[in-house]
Amino acid sequence: MPVRYTVIGQNVKEEIAQRARELRREMTLEERILWQRLRTNRLGGFHFRRQQAIEHFIVDFYCHAAALIVEVDGSIHQQQAEYDAERDRILTARGFRVMRVRNEDVERDLEGVLERIEAACGEGST
Repeated sequence: MPVRYTVIGQNVKEEIAQRARELRREMTLEERILWQRLRTNRLGGFHFRRQQAIEHFIVDFYCHAAALIVEVDGSIHQQQAEYDAERDRILTARGFRVMRVRNEDVERDLEGVLERIEAACGEGST
């Protein structure tokens, strides 16, 4: 199994750190909805970070204890499917698990999305 790169305390280029701060301020409605349920360890006691820099990527939500990345995909992701697949491949090779949820799922079935995330956290926690 590949060794997961430590995210906490990693050296992040200033432009990526700045972009992550911007993305936190400009979260989509669906990201905001999900964040309200993930923040402050509200989901099964798991700690999530939002708009977390991991290497040169910025992921929507990240749970270090479970090595889980949660991406909320809107319509733009239909146009960048190849990029997303390559990004997921790189992150997976580093030992992270990537879960993608659609905006529509957050809007229509938030409880189901939360159940899937919590189950994935339980599977990957160490």
